[in-house]
Amino acid sequence: MTTPVPTRFSEEEIGLLDELVAAGIGDNRSAVVRAAVVRLADAVRRAEDGGSIAGSYQELPQSADDDQLALANAIAMTEAEPW
Repeated sequence: MTTPVPTRFSEEEIGLLDELVAAGIGDNRSAVVRAAVVRLADAVRRAEDGGSIAGSYQELPQSADDDQLALANAIAMTEAEPW
């Protein structure tokens, strides 16, 4: 079930919607708008996650010990591969 959400678009925005429909992004204008909302929400969530990750590194920066541990783990994982 969907709920109608009345909105208004400029002629330029309608043109963009029609281009996206023609490109196969959605079957119609409404489908393109729904896809855009999903993509925008995903971008916002990813930006928030990225900000949280960056903030944690600012609060507790990596040290030389962390680098050595990461290198040792990478070497161990590579050596464990059955190539």
